[in-house]
Amino acid sequence: MQDAAVETAKVVIPWVAIAYAGAGLGAGLAVIGAGIGIGKLAAGAAEGIARQPSATPQITSATQLPLFLLEGVAILAVVACLLVILTK
Repeated sequence: MQDAAVETAKVVIPWVAIAYAGAGLGAGLAVIGAGIGIGKLAAGAAEGIARQPSATPQITSATQLPLFLLEGVAILAVVACLLVILTK
């Protein structure tokens, strides 16, 4: 048998690529989560209005603030993920 020098290949982990993938995954999950939350809130509001049409102004005014907050959280999450991507 030959005593050949065994060369070990160094695996270089591209940390930047992992950060990009994590940022993309985070942005996607934030948008999906906000979409699910907004959908459930709108479905509940529509169901409440269907059950009691006379309470439409109260229901719509009660759902506006949570909708705005959900959208704001989603936008902030996407901006944070974009900052990870754009700052090298």
